[in-house]
Amino acid sequence: MKIGLFLALWGDKPLEEALDAAKAEGLEAVEIGTGNYPGSPHLNVDKLLADKSAQKDLLKKIESRGLTLSALSCHGNPLHPQSKIAKAHHETFVKTVQLADALGVRIVNGFSGCPGEGPNSKFPNWVTCAWPDEFRDVLEWQWKESVFPYWKDQAALLAKHKTKFAIEMHPGFVCYSNDTLLKLRNGVGKNGEWIGANFDPSHLWWQGVDPIAAVRQLGEEDALFHCHAKDARIDPYNSALNGNLDAKSYAQIANRSWVFRSVGYGHGIEWWKDFVSNLRMVGYDYVLSIEHEDGLMSSMEGLRKALEVLKQAVMSEPAGEMFWAKE
Repeated sequence: MKIGLFLALWGDKPLEEALDAAKAEGLEAVEIGTGNYPGSPHLNVDKLLADKSAQKDLLKKIESRGLTLSALSCHGNPLHPQSKIAKAHHETFVKTVQLADALGVRIVNGFSGCPGEGPNSKFPNWVTCAWPDEFRDVLEWQWKESVFPYWKDQAALLAKHKTKFAIEMHPGFVCYSNDTLLKLRNGVGKNGEWIGANFDPSHLWWQGVDPIAAVRQLGEEDALFHCHAKDARIDPYNSALNGNLDAKSYAQIANRSWVFRSVGYGHGIEWWKDFVSNLRMVGYDYVLSIEHEDGLMSSMEGLRKALEVLKQAVMSEPAGEMFWAKE
């Protein structure tokens, strides 16, 4: 298993400088954004799609530093009820899938998106409870009229390019849990196997989900494509007062019920060792891509603290074939 980095951490650096920094920190893989919410400071997607020599040059820049490109990322909302936003995010998604195919990178990361409550909506509507009854009516409309039709078409695109779409299960979008992700995967038809998870445990803890239980189910479904390494901490005092549904700004750290933390600062090394062991047990031996969103640490401090923990949790080389593989 390799330790990588979502390169959005160094969006203020030119690509080559960011790659040099990744190599210097001992990272083994990079995940690069192509647009939408994180922006695209490192890649000119249109130029790359039009120029095979530019594609080769990009791969050379990465591989010459001993790095691999684990995924391209285009986190956005192609289901947004405002057509201008939806169109822009959809176009970025399509171009990212095309570029991934051209580069030989078989994973694109992103969000499922979230529509409004009906055809005349202006803003997304994330439904989280079953009553009043109209909330379930909203969900039914979203899935039947927006989510399934859109992703059925995109699953065909993914199949055409032999590229997997790894959804980051994120509150605020229609896929925020195993249940909703698998509903989408199983509901789009024959190409559903091209849709799976970019597993990020940080979004699950505060929802009351056990990430290890979630990983085991996704592994059984062959739906575990990529993995982010990011932690979260539930504040026992604020949570005890207000629960974990918290819309306060992430900057209000002292007042929030939960916050994102660097790996090891929400859950200790023993948890991360168990997590890595369970990933391997279900057949995932790819990349743990560090995503830094810790408001209490600088980018470099957060990265280095995460690396300290992950290096202890990840065996640098498996000790030969796992014994149960021979059974």
